Amino acid sequence: MRVDLFDFHLPQDRIALRPALPRDSARLLVVPADGSFQDRIVRDLPDCLRPGDALVVNDSRVIHARLSGRRLRGELTANVEATLIERLDSSRWRALMRPAKKLAIGDRISFMGHGGAIDARVEAKGEDGEITLAFELYGPALDEAIELSGVMPLPPYIAGKRSADARDETDYQTIFAREAGAVAAPTAGLHFTPQLLAAIEARGVRLYRVTLHVGAGTFLPVKAEDTDLHRMHEEFARLDAETAQALNGVRAGGGRIVAVGTTALRVLESAADDAGRILPYADRTSIFITPGYRFRAVDMLLTNFHLPRSTLFMLVAAFAGLERMKAAYAHAIESGYRFYSYGDACLLQRCET
Repeated sequence: MRVDLFDFHLPQDRIALRPALPRDSARLLVVPADGSFQDRIVRDLPDCLRPGDALVVNDSRVIHARLSGRRLRGELTANVEATLIERLDSSRWRALMRPAKKLAIGDRISFMGHGGAIDARVEAKGEDGEITLAFELYGPALDEAIELSGVMPLPPYIAGKRSADARDETDYQTIFAREAGAVAAPTAGLHFTPQLLAAIEARGVRLYRVTLHVGAGTFLPVKAEDTDLHRMHEEFARLDAETAQALNGVRAGGGRIVAVGTTALRVLESAADDAGRILPYADRTSIFITPGYRFRAVDMLLTNFHLPRSTLFMLVAAFAGLERMKAAYAHAIESGYRFYSYGDACLLQRCET
């Protein structure tokens, strides 16, 4: 499909720079299959669910993936910044570096922060500023040093307007976060509070956890003119056997599977077979969902409002219909909904094709 089909105009003042407080006071646009829209708030979510439904959340935890340092090459030095995007092994990371043009294979980089210096060597260079860094530390010692020296990697549309601060340490982490490894938050989960979870449980809805370590590729623009030419970034995903069995039981009993966020949906669809049965999964996934995709596992999707021409808007267009989502986004813009990571949410019912 042509990528320009997924374009729309978004006024800059609709981009949220801080989340709603409390979290579950964010607005919620409900988009049922009949084409109508309902303006609600996230706190109303239990009323939109049915006893026996399953809510599936991503429990990935955002790490302090942004590091500042200096390139050391003999007596020549230069300031550089790295955003870690993928762990390769116990001591190596892929990173987006700025300015990448000042780096050469073999260069030494010393990252500085509250935890002292972390030294690394440029092992390889790729496209679009991608660098492979081999750190001198490894394993838990490297993880601890990154947490001490790095900062929260806010999305570019927020970081371009303000710096990360102490509030982001909690604001940009979901209450489900426990598996460290993401460099971006699974933002639909940011709307949840203990009070909301208690109300969902009282409704007779069970909560299940999966893991997908969100990579910085989620923010990369689609540069191709046709979706068939876009190469989707890979991310590690995990769904254990107990969760798979429970979710299959939910569907067998007539319950619906409600994915909290596009990341949870991508795990579930990666793990499902052609018959719709969810299997255990622990692997990398590069699933790219565009209109025409046949959904096998997910019945409803809670998600934030996404960027024009992004793979995430393509996914929601596949899930709920392109024209319906264009209309929903137009309604959200006109009605003052807040967009992107710290913005409001929408609850989508899957369209049947």
